[in-house]
Amino acid sequence: MHFTSEQRLDGDVLERAFTLGGIPGILWTPASASAPAPLILIGHPPLGLHRMYPRLAGRARYYAAEYGFAAATIELPGSGDRPRLAAVDQARADLRRAMEAGEPVSGEVVDALILPLVEQAVPEWRAALDALLSLPGIGGPVGYEGGVISIGVRLAAVEPRIVAGGFFAGSLIPATVFEEARRVTIPLQVLLQWDDEGNDRQAALDLFDAFGSEEKTLHANLGGHTGVPHFELDAGARFFARHLK
Repeated sequence: MHFTSEQRLDGDVLERAFTLGGIPGILWTPASASAPAPLILIGHPPLGLHRMYPRLAGRARYYAAEYGFAAATIELPGSGDRPRLAAVDQARADLRRAMEAGEPVSGEVVDALILPLVEQAVPEWRAALDALLSLPGIGGPVGYEGGVISIGVRLAAVEPRIVAGGFFAGSLIPATVFEEARRVTIPLQVLLQWDDEGNDRQAALDLFDAFGSEEKTLHANLGGHTGVPHFELDAGARFFARHLK
């Protein structure tokens, strides 16, 4: 892990940009802490870190300043300045054509769009976790939140160091992900926008039902994709506080 820049935000949060094997990322830590901080991995949609930065930094600063958590994110495969994934770009174009024509999206298109991201991103997240937990001031436990929900499901199923997950419900879920969800047993809090114009509500509910966790909570709010109530930020932080502290 190579740090490329550093700045203090509001005086009590340290933000450091880094690269790991050519993958850009950002780490936020409390500027002063008496003990190693728990860590939250913050996922994001494949829109690029630069575009997602305000939202990611806002969540991370809140976690660090209010709860003493460290937080980190990495660029997704095919996003930002990383090399494009031709098969994923083609699947995205096929998805757009189907939606514009009012046609159903086939399972083949969903698999081609999502599974390559899962297959590449999950090992990258695990490598980032190795590096992050080796740093002074970060000691775990580890939570994961947000991003492409299929990546979160796979990561929660295979990574024992992740002890809690805050997922953002989304559609376009490959059939294999529903099977993997049965292997997820960590505590979960899932956020669903009830009127999300781009989300298949029933698919999101079916995935929630598939999770094997004994503790799982669904937060469903009226409104579209961008209408998540502000109080859900604190609800998510309190969820992680219960399980990471």
